[in-house]
Amino acid sequence: MKELRNAVEAVDLSVQCGSSDAELVDVIAAAELAKRALAAVQARATAVLSRSVRTAEAAAGVPAAKRGKSVGPQVAAARRVSPHQGGRLVGAALALVDDLPETLAALRSGVVEEWTATKVVQATVCLAREDRARVDAALAGEFSRPGIGAASVIGSARALAQQVDPASAVARARKAANERCVSIRPAPDTMTYVTALLPVADGVAVHAALLTAVSKHAASREPGDERGRGQVMADTLVQRITGRNPHTDPVPVVVHLVMPTDTLLDAGDVSASVPGHGPVPAAIARELLACAAEAGQAWVRRLFTSPDSSQLVALESRQRAFPAGLAAFLRARDQRCATPFCDAPIRHLDHVQPHARGGPTTADNGQGLCEACNHTKELPGFRSVRDPVSGVTTLTTPTGHTYASSPPPVLGHSVLPPERYRSGIEADLRRRLDLAA
Repeated sequence: MKELRNAVEAVDLSVQCGSSDAELVDVIAAAELAKRALAAVQARATAVLSRSVRTAEAAAGVPAAKRGKSVGPQVAAARRVSPHQGGRLVGAALALVDDLPETLAALRSGVVEEWTATKVVQATVCLAREDRARVDAALAGEFSRPGIGAASVIGSARALAQQVDPASAVARARKAANERCVSIRPAPDTMTYVTALLPVADGVAVHAALLTAVSKHAASREPGDERGRGQVMADTLVQRITGRNPHTDPVPVVVHLVMPTDTLLDAGDVSASVPGHGPVPAAIARELLACAAEAGQAWVRRLFTSPDSSQLVALESRQRAFPAGLAAFLRARDQRCATPFCDAPIRHLDHVQPHARGGPTTADNGQGLCEACNHTKELPGFRSVRDPVSGVTTLTTPTGHTYASSPPPVLGHSVLPPERYRSGIEADLRRRLDLAA
């Protein structure tokens, strides 16, 4: 590993010292081939690790259904990705090493990248091992074509899988309908992605209905309405789901807004934060408050921080379960799963030091985790420790490796030094809150 790092540093130094354009292109190409070859090495190492752990657990008497559950989280931590992604990487590695040697060879030689190889695994996951091997062998000819692209490889893998076992392809398509869902994630510039995974007929029907709304809008456009095609489709979607016109009506929902007092009082530009979304510009936060007050329909719960700190106050409870106030505090503080590199939405509130072993129900001993990470934490060999001063949580895995994580700042850090509070600001703040209540 040291030799590999030294080689990387040597190449980087040569680039910095000055190279011709042709040499720079050669470095870019060589680096890409190295990345793909190393991805193949990672896949093989992951498969060997999975077998080693399962063998050790079998010797220890662990039931077959529970063997190997710690491998995904360990791989995720080592590769600095979420535990969910780690589990997928383990499955893909086992498939590549055991059943798809041609695809693994194409990855090792640089013909395809790791993402494409993973998509081949997904396309063949429903097949029996012998059928998967047949698809892999047929793909060998595809890999030998010069200039082959990812879309062509993935399309060929899907088509071959459907031809080899049509019944499995149909069964998989029908099962996929049960996985329909709606998800939400932050987007740049205080926007949000709301994504619906739907059966193809329903998805096409939704899009067609929104296009029809665009046509009707164009035929009856009111003076001053300058909305474009995409804006009309988005507004129609919101209107048909919520019953309100987003172009004119206020939002009658609860908005949890975390903000410093300076931001509330127009005295600062430090970002506020909407838990589950992230930073919100100070001016936008004030607009949310203003709209809520004017409409009389929206409630904005405000949690305030001190002027010189991005930390919320601490709370404590003698109960085993986190009470509502402390639970809301932990969700606002951690924002995402506290496991290193996970970033999944918080589903469980957990005692860092288990309650059964004397761990108190406090903010310092509490953390927000996703469901999978909370279960992983209870597996043999995993343990967590949280530093109450820095807020850093250290996760130790069964192999003894440690990984640290800390919650992001509740608020964005100001680029300007904090100003001293004006005289009487606290009294003014209380007055404004009483008026808004």
